[in-house]
Amino acid sequence: MNKQNNIAEHQTVKPIKERILSVDVLRGFDMFWIIGGEHFFSALFVLLGGPFEKYLDPEMHHTKWIGFTFYDFIFPLFVFIVGMSVVFSLKKFVEKNDFKAAYKRIFKRFVILFVLGIIYNGGLSHGLSNMRTFGVLQRLALTYLFAGIFYLHFNLKTLIGIVITILIGYWALLNFVPSPITGTTTLEYGKNLVNWFDQQYVPFRMYKTLSEPEGILSTIPAIASSLLGVFTSLLLLNKNIEPKKKAYYFLGGGLILVILGYLWGMQFPIIKKLWTSSYVLVTGGYSVMLFGFFYLILDVYKVQKWSLPFVWIGMNPITIYMFVNLVNVRGIAQRFIGDSNSTFLSTSIYDLVLMAIVITINLILLRFLFTRKIFIRI
Repeated sequence: MNKQNNIAEHQTVKPIKERILSVDVLRGFDMFWIIGGEHFFSALFVLLGGPFEKYLDPEMHHTKWIGFTFYDFIFPLFVFIVGMSVVFSLKKFVEKNDFKAAYKRIFKRFVILFVLGIIYNGGLSHGLSNMRTFGVLQRLALTYLFAGIFYLHFNLKTLIGIVITILIGYWALLNFVPSPITGTTTLEYGKNLVNWFDQQYVPFRMYKTLSEPEGILSTIPAIASSLLGVFTSLLLLNKNIEPKKKAYYFLGGGLILVILGYLWGMQFPIIKKLWTSSYVLVTGGYSVMLFGFFYLILDVYKVQKWSLPFVWIGMNPITIYMFVNLVNVRGIAQRFIGDSNSTFLSTSIYDLVLMAIVITINLILLRFLFTRKIFIRI
């Protein structure tokens, strides 16, 4: 690949000086569910009962294996956002043809995210043999690493080809290569090729005995999820397209991906823990559509006041992610209303109030950081 041609292509994307609010809000919206939103709405739906509990509460929990719920969307949305950040993070280095500095930034972020992921999972607190090597932040680190390298060296057409190759290649791998456990091709939990590979090659401890949901092979299609974020940012930063038209492209393009994903899912099921190709398209499509909606409302129509709490979260996502892991926020919240055995509230109301307090504590911290312009970057 001719680097000069690649640089010239990227330079046609003119920089946007002002901050794009919808990017921060999308990131904050995603993190909201991780810092307590999932449990708050689950408690609310259980309290409301009836169709709310029957149809909406399951959406606040992960699917056990095959299928898709709203909460299965939260993690790939963040992988998608990481892909978007690749462009913002590396664009100036690409324009200056400063690959040495770009690689320095990529590997610095990769190492920090990977180490934070190990710390998040307990680090060496239970000994080296029980250290969990892979996890959420580690997957974010790996997808940032590969998406960043690909973005530096390949033009848009080649990047699209990479995504298609990954998705079809992963499909072929799981449909035509037999699992050594069964001697046949299978997607069965604990016996498929992906789980077997992790059982053999993931160092130290896996999340569960038979599987690592953020393992080695399943990280490959996650890179494609991140590259969908790269495509979104490239379109977003293209000054030659009118903003409202961009929003429509996001909404329409995302819808097409979702439809293709569900159609593919009829043959290659949507499975989060394997990060199947159909899962990549469905979650990627929803991610593009959600961003398009936020972009239309916030950056085109300028309806912005409602979004401030999400901005607080979105400006310090890794900080709050680590905070809720290292600090017992739930225990702090229980000091206001007691634990579940001593509270004066009924069980359903208790869970709702407790999570409301947890979210409030997190938002107070995030607002404090935001108002004092404390943004912890990596």
